[in-house]
Amino acid sequence: MKVVIADDSRVMRQIVLRTLRQAGFAHHEFVEASDGAEALAKIQEHEAELVLSDWNMPNTTGIELLRALRAQGNAVPFGFVTSEGSQEMRAVAAQAGAMFLIAKPFTPEAFEDALGAVLS
Repeated sequence: MKVVIADDSRVMRQIVLRTLRQAGFAHHEFVEASDGAEALAKIQEHEAELVLSDWNMPNTTGIELLRALRAQGNAVPFGFVTSEGSQEMRAVAAQAGAMFLIAKPFTPEAFEDALGAVLS
């Protein structure tokens, strides 16, 4: 499965990737993007089957990315990995079509719980 990881922090992208591997998802193909605009291009280029995105990024935010995908008719499974996890933010994410929101700091178990059905 091709997974796009979008976060403006290279270090955070690497932490997400390491945590995914610790959660048992190392056999998937991971593509990194530094913001939502780059992620949108890579999702299309690589025919992504899952998107993990930060919420707050320059150029195009995570929620703008999700809305752009849905406006194009792209129903790729989408989840947020972000530092904010308020109920209001979770509601906005769900209304826009996100499957889940994992709040930082996170654990391999959080990824197992959120992604088990999608990536198994």
